[in-house]
Amino acid sequence: MVMPDIANNAQVQSEGTLDRVGMSNIKLPIMVQTDNYAPQQVSASAEVFVNLGDAQAKGIHMSRLYLLLDQLSTESELTLTTLTSLLQNFIKSHQEISQHAFVKFSFDYHLRRKSLISEKHGWKAYPIIIIGKLINNQLELELQVDVPYSSTCPCSAALARQLIQKQFIRDYDQQTMLDKDEILNWLGSTQGIIATPHSQRSIAQVKVKLNKLSQEFPIVELIDLIEKTLKTPVQAAVKREDEQEFTRLNGQNLMFCEDAARLLQNALNQQIKFDDFWLRINHYESLHAHDAISITTKGIAGGYSA
Repeated sequence: MVMPDIANNAQVQSEGTLDRVGMSNIKLPIMVQTDNYAPQQVSASAEVFVNLGDAQAKGIHMSRLYLLLDQLSTESELTLTTLTSLLQNFIKSHQEISQHAFVKFSFDYHLRRKSLISEKHGWKAYPIIIIGKLINNQLELELQVDVPYSSTCPCSAALARQLIQKQFIRDYDQQTMLDKDEILNWLGSTQGIIATPHSQRSIAQVKVKLNKLSQEFPIVELIDLIEKTLKTPVQAAVKREDEQEFTRLNGQNLMFCEDAARLLQNALNQQIKFDDFWLRINHYESLHAHDAISITTKGIAGGYSA
């Protein structure tokens, strides 16, 4: 007995084309090839779509999309080449009804990161999104990374310095001769440093559109660029000397969310592998109950918008 195929044989109730039809929240392991690193297995969540360009077709064949995705998971690695082939095969498997294909992978990418001073190492997990689109034979590849860092408020730093100055005047206003060792001890005391600036964990979300100069997904390259630009990435393994260096870096790199956005904007404008970029700076305030946000783009015609 022949099994019924409703997608091919049933009559549509209402005609019309659809921009995307497919599946989301597909959980699967996948090997990711990035930069010059060995392939890394990640636990990914995927979305796969094609358009429904035939107004009279009942629907797409979702199992075909799933099996192609599963083949990538079990037999290959996620690279620029295999992602392009995956999109092409999505359309080929629906060549009568589809001309567009879309895929999105979301996962954490783990990197061993060295501490600031002590040479210890620890793992850091970076949320990654990779998006591929094939529309009328035009390929678009996007990469997004989330990078955590510390941001210290310039305003609170100035206010803290003023309070320290006032405390110094109160403690030494009557003295005409100051002893260096006494001042040194005062600076190292709780009484002397009566105020500190506030800082908070922050997240830089950066999305870039890759061009033909990219031969691999530049995940590590982009993470390194963001961390070196902002200079205060959160740490993994930390000894006291690392924590002290972290406080120095925070003190020397005070920033509002606007400062962080402009720093990254300038750094990304100098990159030749990216045709476009979008970035969102999230400062999760320790002073306020709300967050401070800055969003900017490369600003090209027809490109990303805030």
